Amino acid sequence: MSALIWLAPASVLLGLLGLAAFAWTFSANQYDDPQGDAARILLDDDDGPPPPEEGRDVG
Repeated sequence: MSALIWLAPASVLLGLLGLAAFAWTFSANQYDDPQGDAARILLDDDDGPPPPEEGRDVG
């Protein structure tokens, strides 16, 4: 029973810490550009595989 005396406030403290971290990221505009993220995933920046090194057997 004495464990609850320590665990209940600790869990509330951790919950408040998580809420404060979320509020800090929200106020720092971490979630500012969801449309840009959605468009960037569709871009193909890949130029293809790199050329094989000379003198090395590829096959």
